[in-house]
Order: sequence, then structure tokens, then C-alpha cells
Amino acid sequence: MTQSDSANRQYVLAERPVGEPNENTLRLETNEMPVAGAGQMLLRNEFLSLDPYMRGRMSDAPSYAAPVEIGGVMVGGTVSQVVTSDVPGYEAGDWVVAFGGWQDYFVSDGTMVINMGKEPQNPSWALGVLGMPGLTAWAGLTQIGQPKEGETLVVAGASGPVGATVGQIGKLLGLRVVGIAGGADKCAHVKDVLGFDDCIDYKADGFPKALKASVPSGIDIYFENVGGAVFDAVMPLLNPSARIPVCGLISQYNATALPDGPDRMSMLMGTILRKRMTMRGFIVFDDFGHLYPEFAKQVGGWVASGKIKYLEEMIDGMEQAPAAFAGLLRGESFGKRVIKLSA
Repeated sequence: MTQSDSANRQYVLAERPVGEPNENTLRLETNEMPVAGAGQMLLRNEFLSLDPYMRGRMSDAPSYAAPVEIGGVMVGGTVSQVVTSDVPGYEAGDWVVAFGGWQDYFVSDGTMVINMGKEPQNPSWALGVLGMPGLTAWAGLTQIGQPKEGETLVVAGASGPVGATVGQIGKLLGLRVVGIAGGADKCAHVKDVLGFDDCIDYKADGFPKALKASVPSGIDIYFENVGGAVFDAVMPLLNPSARIPVCGLISQYNATALPDGPDRMSMLMGTILRKRMTMRGFIVFDDFGHLYPEFAKQVGGWVASGKIKYLEEMIDGMEQAPAAFAGLLRGESFGKRVIKLSA
């Protein structure tokens, strides 16, 4: 079923998943197209961003944001077009970045909406390198990582939209950059296309030994996107005064129990103390949203000049979104995964 000008397809949360989301987690419904009232605008979603944080919104466990209610439309960032508007600064035909969710249409009063004008170049990139993932990469590295020229940066999830941007910014700032990714193809892309100094395949035998060999001077900044066995390999290699921006822990999002092996907490706390390390989690818009104009100017310039390269994985059709999201959590994506809703 394709996008309609009279109906609104919506994916709603049918049940809270235990472990990996499956075919019962989300339910596709078709409802009437909403109508915008006074002080509102009707937006048609063109592109839907798929991001790991969505798994947390499916759960009702305590978190930094409220969960999606059962029967509620699944949340998500979108690039949309204005259909009708009674909101100053927006008119029909404008492209905008919003949080329209997993649906074709929604009504907005302009809150948390950014106008990109009538003819933005590569509008879907506002969901990736020029949007939330890009801001996450830039702010986490510059504000928490505090990079100094000549230091060693290790980036987990290096072929993903955040990790790929972190590493390229690191190179531009004069760092030695080592990526960690899953599979030979991803590692080849990270080195040959993105320009990292090295990339280690965490799925290959001997991963911890290979990582150690690649960072002979230790690790000064570790950008954490993964957790689990990857962090187990990283922890012994961290230098005194190392900085660890904690962006995500994708290896744990579907977990239903603690990982196998000994309790690592005492080891981690001891390492933080002895090496005087800084380990900080962050929620990008809450903590660094005020820096968006600075990010947009600097990173936008790098992208426009070709100094930062970007890989987008476009998937056609709303009906593909649930399986594409489950695959994202399994590490199957290659680049920024986006759903084209108008397909």
C-alpha cells in the first residue's frame, strides 16, 4: 500500500517486546487523515529515520523519556513537507525536520520543527549527518571527548551514522582514529572511504589482540556506541585521563538478562578511579541542543566541501520499517538507515 492523500497509515505499538522486536510488536493501521486547526499545520512525512533509541521507547522501564503507550504511534524523526499551514514562518511546500513518527501525516504547532525551505539539497540527510546523529557525533566528541591533536580515538559502531561522523571529525582535528565495526566490508569502508587509520572487525577471531596491536600508545578517547564485549576489549587499553562519551549501548538493547561472565562493575569503577578517567552519558538535545547552530555551521561546511563523507541506506516503503528496525538492532545496517514513506 502506497502513501495516500486521503488516509493516514500508522504503525502503533501493539505490545512491549521481550528481547528483539518481532512481527507482533507493531501493528499497521489506516485511519483518516488528520485536519489542522487554528495555529497548526498539516505535515506529510516523506522520510522516516530509524534509530536505536526507539527500542527504549518500546519499553516501559525507567528512562530519560516517556515510553510509547500501547496503541500509540511509534515515535521517530522525520523529514516532512507542509501540506497546509496556519503557523507563522511555514507555508505549503516547505520541507521541515520534525518528530512526525511512524505515520504518513501529523498535525504540528511548530514545536521542535525546523524549516529547511522549498528546495533543500539532499533533504533526508537532515536525519543523519546534518541532523541528530551528526550533532550527537560532533557534540559527544568535542564537548566530552575534549580532543587534543595527536591523541588516539577509538570509535565503536564505526560504520554507522554516528560512529562514521565521529571518526571523520577526529581525523579533521588531528587525531589517530581506529574504528571498530562488524565485518570485513564495513571495515574496508571505514578505512578506504572514511579515512580512518585502522578498523578492527569485532566479529573476527582474536579481536582483543588485534585492537591492542592497533593502539600501541593506548586509547585517549573511546566513543561508546556498543558496550558488551567491545568495551571489555577496550577497557584495559584506556590511558590515564581517558574520556569516554557514552552515546549508546546497542549490544544490550534487546537483552533480557545480565551478560554472562563475572561482575565487571568493580573492575570498571577501579579503572575509572586509578586512571582518573571521565565517563559521561549524554542525551544530545537535552545536553547540547543549544550548540546546534555551531554544529550546523562547522559540520555543514565539512559536508559541503567533501571533507566528511556520508553513507545513507534508503529503504522504500513504510511496510519495510519494522523488519528494517529489527535488523538495525542486529547490526545489519550499513550507513544511516532511512525509510522512504512516499514509495
